[in-house]
Amino acid sequence: MRLYASGIGETRSAARLQQQARLWANPESRLRVVRQMYTMRFPQGLPEGLTLAQIRGHEGARVRDAYARYSQAHGVKWEQRQYKQNDWNRATPINKALSAGNACVYGLAHAAILATGYSPALGFIHTGKMLSFVYDVADLYKIEVVLPIAFREAATPGDDLERRVRTGLRDHMTGLRLLERMAADLHHLLGGDQNDPEPTAPGDLWDPEGDVQGGINHA
Repeated sequence: MRLYASGIGETRSAARLQQQARLWANPESRLRVVRQMYTMRFPQGLPEGLTLAQIRGHEGARVRDAYARYSQAHGVKWEQRQYKQNDWNRATPINKALSAGNACVYGLAHAAILATGYSPALGFIHTGKMLSFVYDVADLYKIEVVLPIAFREAATPGDDLERRVRTGLRDHMTGLRLLERMAADLHHLLGGDQNDPEPTAPGDLWDPEGDVQGGINHA
């Protein structure tokens, strides 16, 4: 339910990370990825020609409607999303449930990103933090994955709300095969090879005309 640290093999290929960096550094390709990430959240797709601000508006309406729908279905009063890390005990039960659930999805997204060879820092929608891409990826699934469990448990009397949310999400994410789905979606979004590339040792040498073989004497 959490990801605290990871190790990376010294001989592992950096091809996927380089592909992510190329897409991230070019404004046109970055915008394409951003649009694709938003479109993935709408089963019916989005209208053509929307500006990025208009797309964010559609996303805000989608999230608002989802909260209202689950609130009505479970009889849990919903006002607004509030999360203050330094004032946790004053949060409403549903806000605690959502925060606990989101943390689990962040952990899974972080694991998926690292395991598939990408960087958690090079976010496309979010930016400026070492976990920006984690937030990007988690947002693709939060409504589908976290809301049904969080509202269900917030509506259920009893103690250990956060533990019940984590346990429920563990089973829910396993049933959805969410980690496998995240990996496939990452490769689809970033155009990475499904098979982990096998690097040469000690790697190639960069050249503006194209990489050349390393580990040999070019004299």
